[in-house]
Amino acid sequence: MIRITRYRTCARSCVGAIVAFFVAGLPLASYGQAADPNRAADQGPAAYQGGGHSCGKNEAWDNSMSMCMPSPGAKGLLVSGQFNLFAAFSALQGPRGDDQFAAPNMFMVDVGRTVGSRQFFNIDLMGTAELWTYPYHGYPELLQIGEERSDGTPYVDAQHPHTSPIMGLTLSDTIALRDAETLKLFFAPRGESTDGPIAYMHRDSARDDPDAPLGHHVGQDVGHISSTVLGAQVDLGRWIVEASGFNGTEPQPTHVDLPLGPINSEALRVTYVISPEHRAMASVAHVEQTDPQYPGITSVVRLSASVYDRLAPIGFGPIDHTFVIGSIKRNPTVPALTSFLDEAVMSHGGSDLWERIEVLQRLASELDIPMPPAVGATNESRWVAAMTVGYTRWLASHSGLQLGVGTSLTMDVVPPEWAGAYGHRTPLTVRLILQLRGSGRWQH
Repeated sequence: MIRITRYRTCARSCVGAIVAFFVAGLPLASYGQAADPNRAADQGPAAYQGGGHSCGKNEAWDNSMSMCMPSPGAKGLLVSGQFNLFAAFSALQGPRGDDQFAAPNMFMVDVGRTVGSRQFFNIDLMGTAELWTYPYHGYPELLQIGEERSDGTPYVDAQHPHTSPIMGLTLSDTIALRDAETLKLFFAPRGESTDGPIAYMHRDSARDDPDAPLGHHVGQDVGHISSTVLGAQVDLGRWIVEASGFNGTEPQPTHVDLPLGPINSEALRVTYVISPEHRAMASVAHVEQTDPQYPGITSVVRLSASVYDRLAPIGFGPIDHTFVIGSIKRNPTVPALTSFLDEAVMSHGGSDLWERIEVLQRLASELDIPMPPAVGATNESRWVAAMTVGYTRWLASHSGLQLGVGTSLTMDVVPPEWAGAYGHRTPLTVRLILQLRGSGRWQH
């Protein structure tokens, strides 16, 4: 009882601090531009530019990176890079909670050159050190699941580290068609299958949030790390169509390797550009896959639909917003599960205020929650939810580097029959966050 009271007092204090710090930051808009992350990002590649930014000359939109990338006609050797590093101290409520430090991180380096007048060859490296910056039990996050540790036990109430040090290695050839239309052909020993929404670590609406969405493995962006990917993207202006074949076995997050496998799965994703500020996306994937956590499954069908907006309300800075619906069906024994996500970040001066709301289905077995014998696998799913509000204050910005400090408060909601496992129905998580990120582009 004492611990619950302490957490609720902390929660009220954090909410008050978030609001007070954001309001205090409003008057700084006139002289806080040096710390404005959106302004600083514009000085480098479009690492933090949302759908409201049109690509310039000799650039083409890359769906997987959610940014403009060089295209045929760009002069010389082009090198671009970005990184995002969090240092997060987390305090989680309840018997499954823990007080932990972890450092989610990612970096990207892209090198490319125009060949002839119509082709641009480039190689893209996505990396992370999370295998060495996460505690053994993973990044603490209630209701999160997915993947196994090195000893074969699953991550429960924790986010697994991403495959380290290589999350993705992609070789591509972008070919100019007519006008601004392009065809991109790519191969990745490890890379992104063309399904799901834009991966959360590349979404502008999630740029300040160190947490992986709970729906990550429920038909959303789990395919952002796939093996042996061969694909193509056709950009026709209003319409962007992507297709890929890949190996359905997910890379193991605790293995330092780069295995190849037969292409046995396929994915299709279509994007409609409503305007530079608004995009809609839908995808489907059939994945040949087995998983010890779901005995008997032989394949998976993933579906997703998503919308991306950049809004500009009068009197405030831009709002980057994403809405996602995901669904996954593990054949033949596991029922379909569905997830919903809404997230946004509003920037003003040197401050960001951000939110994420998720509603999704979880299986009791995924969370190691015992169920009565009468409850079979077909009806063990339950709806859960998570609501997060966060604040980031950008302290300094120089030459594309940005340093910020922030906090977040998450309230999870579990069904009554799971309340015993989590202490009560609405456990809380408080995080203190230090963030360093940067981007740049060089031409030789």
